[in-house]
Amino acid sequence: MRPIPTSTIPGADTSRRRGRPGDPAASRRGSRLVPVLAVALAASTIWSGATSYYIVFHDEMLGRFFGQVRAVQLAYEAQVGALQTQVERSVSERVRTREGFEGRIAALAERQVLIEKRQGVLAGLGAIEPETTGSIPAAPAPEQAPAAQPQKPFPTPGEPGGAFDLRMRGGDRVEVPEHRLDRHIAGLDGRLDRLAQRQSQVLGDIAAKAMRNAARFRSAILQAGLDPGRFDRPERGVGGPLVPLSGDAFDRALAEAQRSADDERRLRRSVSALPFRRPLAEEAVFTSEFGPRFDPFTRGLAMHTGLDMRADLGTAARATAAGRVTAAEYGGGYGNMVEIDHGQGFVTRYAHLASYGVSPGQRVEAGAVIGRVGSTGRSTGNHLHYEVRIDGQPVDPERFLRAGATLTGEAADTAPGQDGLAAGSWVAWSKAQLQKLARPQ
Repeated sequence: MRPIPTSTIPGADTSRRRGRPGDPAASRRGSRLVPVLAVALAASTIWSGATSYYIVFHDEMLGRFFGQVRAVQLAYEAQVGALQTQVERSVSERVRTREGFEGRIAALAERQVLIEKRQGVLAGLGAIEPETTGSIPAAPAPEQAPAAQPQKPFPTPGEPGGAFDLRMRGGDRVEVPEHRLDRHIAGLDGRLDRLAQRQSQVLGDIAAKAMRNAARFRSAILQAGLDPGRFDRPERGVGGPLVPLSGDAFDRALAEAQRSADDERRLRRSVSALPFRRPLAEEAVFTSEFGPRFDPFTRGLAMHTGLDMRADLGTAARATAAGRVTAAEYGGGYGNMVEIDHGQGFVTRYAHLASYGVSPGQRVEAGAVIGRVGSTGRSTGNHLHYEVRIDGQPVDPERFLRAGATLTGEAADTAPGQDGLAAGSWVAWSKAQLQKLARPQ
Protein backbone atom coordinates (compact mmCIF):
# COMPACT_ATOMS: atom_id res chain seq x y z
CA MET A 1 0.00 0.00 0.00
CA ARG A 2 1.28 3.37 -0.90
CA PRO A 3 1.29 5.95 1.84
CA ILE A 4 -1.01 8.99 1.53
CA PRO A 5 0.83 12.26 1.24
CA THR A 6 0.43 14.54 4.16
CA SER A 7 -0.50 17.39 1.91
CA THR A 8 -3.72 15.66 1.12
CA ILE A 9 -4.72 15.39 4.83
CA PRO A 10 -6.56 18.56 5.92
CA GLY A 11 -4.79 20.36 8.66
CA ALA A 12 -1.83 18.01 8.80
CA ASP A 13 0.57 20.38 7.22
CA THR A 14 -0.93 23.25 9.08
CA SER A 15 0.00 21.65 12.34
CA ARG A 16 3.44 21.42 11.32
CA ARG A 17 3.46 24.91 10.01
CA ARG A 18 2.02 26.30 13.34
CA GLY A 19 4.65 24.63 15.26
CA ARG A 20 7.15 25.84 12.96
CA PRO A 21 9.12 28.65 14.48
CA GLY A 22 9.37 31.95 12.83
CA ASP A 23 5.99 31.73 11.08
CA PRO A 24 4.53 35.29 11.24
CA ALA A 25 0.92 34.34 10.43
CA ALA A 26 0.76 31.94 13.28
CA SER A 27 2.00 34.56 15.66
CA ARG A 28 -0.66 37.01 14.59
CA ARG A 29 -3.44 34.48 15.02
CA GLY A 30 -2.25 33.57 18.49
CA SER A 31 -2.16 37.17 19.62
CA ARG A 32 -5.78 37.63 18.52
CA LEU A 33 -6.98 34.64 20.51
CA VAL A 34 -5.55 35.88 23.79
CA PRO A 35 -8.03 38.79 24.33
CA VAL A 36 -10.89 36.63 23.30
CA LEU A 37 -9.90 34.03 25.76
CA ALA A 38 -9.38 36.70 28.42
CA VAL A 39 -12.80 38.19 27.78
CA ALA A 40 -14.36 34.74 27.83
CA LEU A 41 -12.57 33.95 31.02
CA ALA A 42 -13.65 37.23 32.61
CA ALA A 43 -17.23 36.72 31.49
CA SER A 44 -17.16 33.21 32.80
CA THR A 45 -15.75 34.46 36.06
CA ILE A 46 -18.38 37.22 36.34
CA TRP A 47 -21.17 34.83 35.45
CA SER A 48 -19.88 32.34 37.96
CA GLY A 49 -19.68 35.09 40.61
CA ALA A 50 -23.11 36.41 39.79
CA THR A 51 -24.52 32.94 39.79
CA SER A 52 -22.87 32.24 43.11
CA TYR A 53 -24.11 35.60 44.54
CA TYR A 54 -27.64 34.92 43.28
CA ILE A 55 -27.58 31.45 44.71
CA VAL A 56 -26.17 32.70 48.02
CA PHE A 57 -28.28 35.87 48.43
CA HIS A 58 -31.47 34.79 46.56
CA ASP A 59 -33.44 33.89 49.71
CA GLU A 60 -32.37 37.07 51.49
CA MET A 61 -33.51 39.25 48.58
CA LEU A 62 -36.79 37.44 48.35
CA GLY A 63 -37.24 37.86 52.09
CA ARG A 64 -36.58 41.59 51.87
CA PHE A 65 -38.92 41.98 48.91
CA PHE A 66 -41.74 40.09 50.52
CA GLY A 67 -41.09 41.98 53.75
CA GLN A 68 -41.53 45.28 51.94
CA VAL A 69 -44.68 43.99 50.25
CA ARG A 70 -46.02 42.82 53.63
CA ALA A 71 -45.22 46.19 55.21
CA VAL A 72 -47.12 48.00 52.47
CA GLN A 73 -50.03 45.57 52.87
CA LEU A 74 -50.10 46.07 56.63
CA ALA A 75 -50.03 49.84 56.18
CA TYR A 76 -53.00 49.68 53.83
CA GLU A 77 -54.82 47.33 56.19
CA ALA A 78 -54.16 49.70 59.09
CA GLN A 79 -55.54 52.62 57.09
CA VAL A 80 -58.60 50.61 56.08
CA GLY A 81 -59.10 49.52 59.70
CA ALA A 82 -58.82 53.10 60.92
CA LEU A 83 -61.34 54.26 58.34
CA GLN A 84 -63.67 51.41 59.27
CA THR A 85 -63.32 52.24 62.96
CA GLN A 86 -64.04 55.89 62.22
CA VAL A 87 -67.12 54.96 60.21
CA GLU A 88 -68.35 52.61 62.93
CA ARG A 89 -67.72 55.28 65.57
CA SER A 90 -69.62 57.83 63.51
CA VAL A 91 -72.51 55.42 63.01
CA SER A 92 -72.50 54.57 66.71
CA GLU A 93 -72.53 58.24 67.63
CA ARG A 94 -75.47 58.86 65.30
CA VAL A 95 -77.29 55.89 66.77
CA ARG A 96 -76.62 57.13 70.29
CA THR A 97 -77.70 60.61 69.28
CA ARG A 98 -80.90 59.25 67.76
CA GLU A 99 -81.56 57.11 70.81
CA GLY A 100 -80.89 60.15 72.96
CA PHE A 101 -83.46 62.13 70.98
CA GLU A 102 -85.96 59.31 71.35
CA GLY A 103 -85.34 59.15 75.08
CA ARG A 104 -85.73 62.91 75.44
CA ILE A 105 -88.96 62.89 73.44
CA ALA A 106 -90.32 60.02 75.52
CA ALA A 107 -89.40 61.90 78.69
CA LEU A 108 -91.16 65.01 77.39
CA ALA A 109 -94.26 62.96 76.62
CA GLU A 110 -94.25 61.58 80.16
CA ARG A 111 -93.89 65.10 81.54
CA GLN A 112 -96.81 66.28 79.43
CA VAL A 113 -99.04 63.50 80.77
CA LEU A 114 -97.95 64.33 84.32
CA ILE A 115 -98.66 68.04 83.85
CA GLU A 116 -102.09 67.26 82.40
CA LYS A 117 -102.88 65.09 85.41
CA ARG A 118 -101.72 67.84 87.74
CA GLN A 119 -103.92 70.30 85.88
CA GLY A 120 -106.93 68.08 86.56
CA VAL A 121 -105.99 67.93 90.23
CA LEU A 122 -105.74 71.72 90.36
CA ALA A 123 -109.16 71.99 88.75
CA GLY A 124 -110.51 69.63 91.40
CA LEU A 125 -109.04 71.78 94.15
CA GLY A 126 -110.84 74.75 92.64
CA ALA A 127 -114.14 72.80 92.70
CA ILE A 128 -114.66 73.33 88.96
CA GLU A 129 -114.61 71.13 85.92
CA PRO A 130 -111.21 70.75 84.20
CA GLU A 131 -112.04 72.95 81.22
CA THR A 132 -108.45 73.07 80.02
CA THR A 133 -105.27 70.96 80.06
CA GLY A 134 -102.83 73.85 79.90
CA SER A 135 -100.99 75.21 76.74
CA ILE A 136 -100.57 71.70 75.33
CA PRO A 137 -103.89 70.29 74.02
CA ALA A 138 -104.78 66.71 74.77
CA ALA A 139 -104.80 64.39 71.78
CA PRO A 140 -107.20 61.46 71.40
CA ALA A 141 -105.73 58.18 72.55
CA PRO A 142 -104.87 55.72 69.74
CA GLU A 143 -106.63 52.38 69.49
CA GLN A 144 -103.36 50.61 70.20
CA ALA A 145 -100.86 51.76 72.77
CA PRO A 146 -97.95 53.52 71.03
CA ALA A 147 -95.45 51.53 73.07
CA ALA A 148 -96.75 48.32 71.49
CA GLN A 149 -96.26 49.54 67.92
CA PRO A 150 -93.01 49.39 65.90
CA GLN A 151 -92.57 53.13 65.55
CA LYS A 152 -90.23 55.93 66.48
CA PRO A 153 -91.64 58.86 68.42
CA PHE A 154 -90.35 61.61 66.11
CA PRO A 155 -92.21 64.91 65.81
CA THR A 156 -93.89 65.98 62.60
CA PRO A 157 -91.86 68.20 60.26
CA GLY A 158 -92.01 71.96 60.38
CA GLU A 159 -92.08 74.38 63.21
CA PRO A 160 -94.27 73.40 66.17
CA GLY A 161 -97.59 75.20 66.44
CA GLY A 162 -99.15 76.86 69.43
CA ALA A 163 -98.96 73.59 71.30
CA PHE A 164 -96.62 70.84 70.17
CA ASP A 165 -98.21 67.47 70.90
CA LEU A 166 -95.76 64.69 71.66
CA ARG A 167 -98.26 61.94 71.03
CA MET A 168 -97.89 60.11 67.72
CA ARG A 169 -100.49 58.37 65.65
CA GLY A 170 -99.98 54.70 65.00
CA GLY A 171 -97.31 54.03 62.38
CA ASP A 172 -96.10 57.65 62.10
CA ARG A 173 -92.40 58.17 61.56
CA VAL A 174 -90.90 61.36 60.25
CA GLU A 175 -87.21 62.04 59.82
CA VAL A 176 -86.18 65.51 61.03
CA PRO A 177 -82.68 67.05 60.87
CA GLU A 178 -80.94 66.58 64.17
CA HIS A 179 -80.25 70.27 64.74
CA ARG A 180 -83.92 71.14 64.22
CA LEU A 181 -85.06 68.25 66.39
CA ASP A 182 -82.71 69.32 69.15
CA ARG A 183 -84.04 72.88 68.93
CA HIS A 184 -87.66 71.67 69.05
CA ILE A 185 -86.98 69.43 72.05
CA ALA A 186 -85.23 72.23 73.89
CA GLY A 187 -88.15 74.56 73.18
CA LEU A 188 -90.70 72.04 74.38
CA ASP A 189 -88.68 71.31 77.48
CA GLY A 190 -88.60 75.00 78.30
CA ARG A 191 -92.36 75.38 77.77
CA LEU A 192 -93.09 72.42 80.02
CA ASP A 193 -90.77 73.88 82.65
CA ARG A 194 -92.64 77.18 82.54
CA LEU A 195 -96.01 75.46 82.73
CA ALA A 196 -94.86 73.36 85.68
CA GLN A 197 -93.66 76.51 87.45
CA ARG A 198 -97.01 78.20 86.84
CA GLN A 199 -98.82 75.15 88.15
CA SER A 200 -96.72 75.23 91.31
CA GLN A 201 -97.46 78.93 91.69
CA VAL A 202 -101.22 78.38 91.26
CA LEU A 203 -101.06 75.48 93.70
CA GLY A 204 -99.42 77.72 96.26
CA ASP A 205 -102.01 80.44 95.66
CA ILE A 206 -104.87 77.96 96.10
CA ALA A 207 -103.35 76.65 99.32
CA ALA A 208 -102.83 80.17 100.68
CA LYS A 209 -106.38 81.13 99.71
CA ALA A 210 -107.81 78.06 101.44
CA MET A 211 -105.79 78.71 104.58
CA ARG A 212 -106.97 82.34 104.76
CA ASN A 213 -110.60 81.33 104.34
CA ALA A 214 -110.27 78.53 106.89
CA ALA A 215 -108.77 80.99 109.38
CA ARG A 216 -111.64 83.41 108.81
CA PHE A 217 -114.27 80.72 109.27
CA ARG A 218 -112.56 79.40 112.39
CA SER A 219 -112.39 82.93 113.79
CA ALA A 220 -116.10 83.43 113.11
CA ILE A 221 -116.94 80.17 114.88
CA LEU A 222 -114.90 81.27 117.90
CA GLN A 223 -116.52 84.69 117.85
CA ALA A 224 -119.91 82.97 117.99
CA GLY A 225 -118.76 81.29 121.19
CA LEU A 226 -118.46 77.86 119.63
CA ASP A 227 -115.70 75.30 119.68
CA PRO A 228 -114.36 74.59 116.15
CA GLY A 229 -113.72 71.02 117.27
CA ARG A 230 -117.49 70.56 117.32
CA PHE A 231 -117.36 70.44 113.53
CA ASP A 232 -114.30 68.19 113.21
CA ARG A 233 -116.20 65.19 112.00
CA PRO A 234 -114.76 62.78 109.42
CA GLU A 235 -116.13 62.94 105.93
CA ARG A 236 -118.71 60.32 105.08
CA GLY A 237 -118.98 58.48 101.79
CA VAL A 238 -115.30 58.72 100.88
CA GLY A 239 -112.69 56.01 100.30
CA GLY A 240 -110.48 54.37 97.71
CA PRO A 241 -107.17 52.53 97.48
CA LEU A 242 -104.09 53.93 99.15
CA VAL A 243 -101.74 55.27 96.47
CA PRO A 244 -98.57 56.73 98.04
CA LEU A 245 -97.29 60.01 96.62
CA SER A 246 -93.99 60.11 94.77
CA GLY A 247 -92.55 62.47 97.36
CA ASP A 248 -91.42 65.25 95.01
CA ALA A 249 -91.92 68.92 95.83
CA PHE A 250 -95.12 69.28 93.83
CA ASP A 251 -96.75 66.25 95.45
CA ARG A 252 -95.83 67.49 98.91
CA ALA A 253 -97.24 70.92 98.11
CA LEU A 254 -100.31 69.25 96.61
CA ALA A 255 -100.90 67.22 99.76
CA GLU A 256 -100.62 70.36 101.88
CA ALA A 257 -102.97 72.26 99.56
CA GLN A 258 -105.48 69.42 99.64
CA ARG A 259 -105.43 69.38 103.43
CA SER A 260 -105.97 73.14 103.49
CA ALA A 261 -108.75 72.91 100.91
CA ASP A 262 -110.46 70.08 102.79
CA ASP A 263 -110.25 72.06 106.02
CA GLU A 264 -111.63 75.13 104.26
CA ARG A 265 -114.53 73.19 102.71
CA ARG A 266 -115.38 71.54 106.03
CA LEU A 267 -115.41 74.84 107.87
CA ARG A 268 -117.34 76.50 105.05
CA ARG A 269 -120.06 73.85 105.28
CA SER A 270 -120.14 74.26 109.04
CA VAL A 271 -120.36 78.03 108.79
CA SER A 272 -123.06 77.82 106.13
CA ALA A 273 -125.17 75.80 108.60
CA LEU A 274 -124.76 78.42 111.32
CA PRO A 275 -127.27 81.29 111.66
CA PHE A 276 -124.85 84.04 110.66
CA ARG A 277 -127.19 86.03 108.40
CA ARG A 278 -129.49 88.78 109.56
CA PRO A 279 -133.19 87.85 109.87
CA LEU A 280 -134.16 91.32 108.62
CA ALA A 281 -132.58 92.77 105.49
CA GLU A 282 -132.85 96.32 106.79
CA GLU A 283 -130.91 97.67 109.73
CA ALA A 284 -133.05 96.86 112.77
CA VAL A 285 -133.28 98.46 116.18
CA PHE A 286 -132.83 96.05 119.05
CA THR A 287 -135.66 96.75 121.49
CA SER A 288 -134.89 93.91 123.90
CA GLU A 289 -131.70 91.89 124.16
CA PHE A 290 -131.06 88.32 125.23
CA GLY A 291 -130.98 87.63 128.96
CA PRO A 292 -132.79 88.67 132.14
CA ARG A 293 -135.14 91.64 131.78
CA PHE A 294 -138.25 93.19 133.21
CA ASP A 295 -141.21 91.55 131.59
CA PRO A 296 -143.25 94.12 129.58
CA PHE A 297 -146.52 92.74 130.92
CA THR A 298 -145.80 91.70 134.50
CA ARG A 299 -142.97 94.19 135.14
CA GLY A 300 -141.16 91.44 136.96
CA LEU A 301 -137.75 89.91 136.20
CA ALA A 302 -137.89 87.20 133.58
CA MET A 303 -135.55 85.44 131.17
CA HIS A 304 -135.72 86.73 127.60
CA THR A 305 -134.64 83.81 125.37
CA GLY A 306 -134.24 85.78 122.18
CA LEU A 307 -133.61 89.12 120.56
CA ASP A 308 -136.42 91.60 119.75
CA MET A 309 -135.98 93.73 116.61
CA ARG A 310 -138.47 96.46 115.81
CA ALA A 311 -139.67 96.58 112.16
CA ASP A 312 -142.63 97.81 110.16
CA LEU A 313 -145.64 95.61 109.66
CA GLY A 314 -145.12 93.24 106.72
CA THR A 315 -141.32 93.47 106.66
CA ALA A 316 -139.87 90.23 105.28
CA ALA A 317 -138.42 87.85 107.85
CA ARG A 318 -135.65 85.70 106.35
CA ALA A 319 -134.00 82.42 107.27
CA THR A 320 -130.58 83.08 108.77
CA ALA A 321 -129.20 79.74 107.50
CA ALA A 322 -130.29 76.89 105.30
CA GLY A 323 -132.34 74.19 106.95
CA ARG A 324 -135.62 72.31 107.21
CA VAL A 325 -138.80 73.84 108.62
CA THR A 326 -139.89 71.90 111.70
CA ALA A 327 -142.78 74.15 112.76
CA ALA A 328 -144.97 76.80 111.13
CA GLU A 329 -147.92 77.47 113.45
CA TYR A 330 -149.48 79.63 116.11
CA GLY A 331 -147.47 79.02 119.27
CA GLY A 332 -149.26 80.70 122.16
CA GLY A 333 -147.09 83.54 123.48
CA TYR A 334 -144.92 83.29 120.33
CA GLY A 335 -147.90 84.06 118.16
CA ASN A 336 -147.34 82.99 114.56
CA MET A 337 -143.99 81.23 114.75
CA VAL A 338 -141.63 79.43 112.33
CA GLU A 339 -138.93 77.07 113.57
CA ILE A 340 -136.04 75.87 111.34
CA ASP A 341 -133.63 73.04 112.08
CA HIS A 342 -130.17 73.78 110.60
CA GLY A 343 -128.53 70.52 111.65
CA GLN A 344 -125.76 69.76 114.12
CA GLY A 345 -128.08 70.82 116.96
CA PHE A 346 -128.74 74.38 115.72
CA VAL A 347 -132.35 75.68 115.61
CA THR A 348 -133.74 79.19 114.99
CA ARG A 349 -137.18 80.61 115.79
CA TYR A 350 -139.02 83.57 114.27
CA ALA A 351 -142.03 84.74 116.37
CA HIS A 352 -144.89 87.30 116.44
CA LEU A 353 -145.21 87.06 112.63
CA ALA A 354 -148.18 88.58 110.91
CA SER A 355 -148.08 85.59 108.53
CA TYR A 356 -145.80 82.80 107.39
CA GLY A 357 -145.35 81.25 103.95
CA VAL A 358 -143.65 77.93 104.70
CA SER A 359 -144.81 74.57 105.95
CA PRO A 360 -143.24 71.86 108.13
CA GLY A 361 -140.80 69.63 106.27
CA GLN A 362 -140.02 72.27 103.68
CA ARG A 363 -136.37 72.90 102.82
CA VAL A 364 -135.35 76.57 102.82
CA GLU A 365 -132.13 78.28 101.83
CA ALA A 366 -130.31 81.01 103.69
CA GLY A 367 -131.98 84.36 103.04
CA ALA A 368 -135.32 82.85 101.98
CA VAL A 369 -138.42 84.77 103.09
CA ILE A 370 -140.29 82.63 105.62
CA GLY A 371 -142.86 85.17 106.90
CA ARG A 372 -143.83 88.79 107.55
CA VAL A 373 -143.25 90.89 110.66
CA GLY A 374 -146.32 91.48 112.81
CA SER A 375 -147.49 91.65 116.42
CA THR A 376 -149.22 88.35 117.13
CA GLY A 377 -149.07 86.53 120.46
CA ARG A 378 -147.62 88.12 123.54
CA SER A 379 -146.42 91.33 121.91
CA THR A 380 -146.71 95.07 122.48
CA GLY A 381 -146.14 96.10 118.85
CA ASN A 382 -144.73 95.15 115.46
CA HIS A 383 -141.39 93.45 115.93
CA LEU A 384 -139.55 90.16 115.28
CA HIS A 385 -138.63 87.92 118.17
CA TYR A 386 -135.57 85.92 116.99
CA GLU A 387 -134.09 82.95 118.87
CA VAL A 388 -131.06 80.69 118.39
CA ARG A 389 -130.97 77.36 120.22
CA ILE A 390 -128.09 74.87 120.46
CA ASP A 391 -129.05 71.36 121.49
CA GLY A 392 -132.36 72.75 122.76
CA GLN A 393 -130.83 75.50 124.89
CA PRO A 394 -131.32 79.18 123.96
CA VAL A 395 -128.15 81.21 123.39
CA ASP A 396 -127.52 84.87 122.63
CA PRO A 397 -128.34 85.46 118.92
CA GLU A 398 -126.34 88.68 118.86
CA ARG A 399 -122.98 86.90 118.94
CA PHE A 400 -123.94 85.03 115.77
CA LEU A 401 -125.00 88.28 114.12
CA ARG A 402 -121.67 89.87 115.06
CA ALA A 403 -119.73 86.89 113.67
CA GLY A 404 -121.79 87.07 110.48
CA ALA A 405 -121.09 90.78 110.17
CA THR A 406 -117.38 90.05 110.54
CA LEU A 407 -117.53 87.53 107.70
CA THR A 408 -119.55 89.89 105.54
CA GLY A 409 -117.10 92.69 106.19
CA GLU A 410 -114.11 90.56 105.11
CA ALA A 411 -114.08 91.64 101.48
CA ALA A 412 -110.47 90.80 100.66
CA ASP A 413 -111.17 87.26 99.55
CA THR A 414 -114.74 87.68 98.28
CA ALA A 415 -116.24 89.07 95.13
CA PRO A 416 -118.27 92.32 95.28
CA GLY A 417 -121.77 91.73 96.51
CA GLN A 418 -120.95 88.35 98.08
CA ASP A 419 -120.36 87.55 101.69
CA GLY A 420 -117.85 85.18 103.20
CA LEU A 421 -120.36 82.35 103.38
CA ALA A 422 -120.88 82.03 99.65
CA ALA A 423 -118.86 79.43 97.78
CA GLY A 424 -119.22 81.30 94.49
CA SER A 425 -116.32 83.62 95.21
CA TRP A 426 -114.00 80.68 95.89
CA VAL A 427 -115.06 78.92 92.70
CA ALA A 428 -114.74 82.07 90.62
CA TRP A 429 -111.30 82.83 92.03
CA SER A 430 -110.05 79.28 91.43
CA LYS A 431 -111.44 79.31 87.91
CA ALA A 432 -109.64 82.57 87.20
CA GLN A 433 -106.36 81.06 88.40
CA LEU A 434 -106.76 78.04 86.13
CA GLN A 435 -107.66 80.25 83.18
CA LYS A 436 -104.37 82.04 83.70
CA LEU A 437 -102.65 78.68 83.37
CA ALA A 438 -104.42 78.07 80.06
CA ARG A 439 -103.01 81.20 78.46
CA PRO A 440 -100.25 80.44 75.93
CA GLN A 441 -96.71 81.22 76.94
